[in-house]
Amino acid sequence: MTDLARRAAIFAALADQTRLRIVDLLTLGDLASSEIGSALDLRSNLIAHHLGVLESARIITRTRSEFDRRRSYIGLRPEVFETLAPPSVPAPARVLFVCTANSARSQLAEVIWRDASPIDVASAGTRPAPVVNAEATAAAARHGLVIDPDRRPRHLDEVRAEGDLVITVCDDAHERLLADDDLHWSVRDPARLGTPAAFDAAFDTLSQRIRALSSRLLAA
Repeated sequence: MTDLARRAAIFAALADQTRLRIVDLLTLGDLASSEIGSALDLRSNLIAHHLGVLESARIITRTRSEFDRRRSYIGLRPEVFETLAPPSVPAPARVLFVCTANSARSQLAEVIWRDASPIDVASAGTRPAPVVNAEATAAAARHGLVIDPDRRPRHLDEVRAEGDLVITVCDDAHERLLADDDLHWSVRDPARLGTPAAFDAAFDTLSQRIRALSSRLLAA
């Protein structure tokens, strides 16, 4: 069974509320089938059916009691939840965040990434602005991060290097690059509203995306 087929089988087995409730119980500890039935108020034949599905998908294991030798305890296979996650991807030499002006979203993404990952990072723009947006600097500061006040926005051609993982964080840059980026994150432009709330929303979106990606990158 391939990793993809294994993941599909697990998701299919868990596409049932009762089986999800059983798995929730088993995340806390091993249980006998009778104990699962009592906890969920289910008949023994239903418990047997659902455990059979979970066992066929290799989600659970059964271990004979060392005490009475008749009872079996049901436990989760330890690798199940890791198997459900998407596969890891090779780490790049550097991550390069790109937006249009390199004045807000890509600058925020750069400092968030630097705080979250040991992998090198830079940012650039397709049409750089003269200066970094002051609201982006303020949003970073509200979250305990610092955008260097002496930084100037830079053009993509000035920054891009071989081995970069190029991530566009605005639709304009993605569409201008004509698929010459590696990943695209469609993040709303906070400068259109210009409010602290808009910049905080962009910061939160980028933080969530960065945490998700950085956790999947294999060690360099």
